[in-house]
Formats: sequence, C-alpha cells, structure tokens
Amino acid sequence: MYTALSIAGSDPSGGAGIQADLKTMTCNGVFAMAAMTSLTAQNTTGVSNIFPVTPEFIRETD
Repeated sequence: MYTALSIAGSDPSGGAGIQADLKTMTCNGVFAMAAMTSLTAQNTTGVSNIFPVTPEFIRETD
C-alpha cells in the first residue's frame, strides 16, 4: 500500500485544503496522513480568520 502525507491548512467545508487531500488519497487507494498547518473560520462567502499551527506543535509526536 502506498502512503502519502498532506501538509496543508484546513477547509471546514471539505472542498479544499487537507480534507480534500485526504478524500482524494483515500479514493485512490493511498493511506493518507496529515500535518495540519492552519485552521480557518470560513463560510461560503469567504475566510474570516486563520489560526496558524506552530512548527513546534507540528513536531510533537509523543
């Protein structure tokens, strides 16, 4: 089985960002992994805020 890592921001609608990457990988038979780099507050008209995830937090693996 192939594996792939998506390093991306979140799109809570699922139409883009890390959620879309994970769906695409899964549909193609790839084991999907993720490192989320930001969270967004958004709706269908736009993004109202972005909360970045720090590199230090992403490095935490224990």
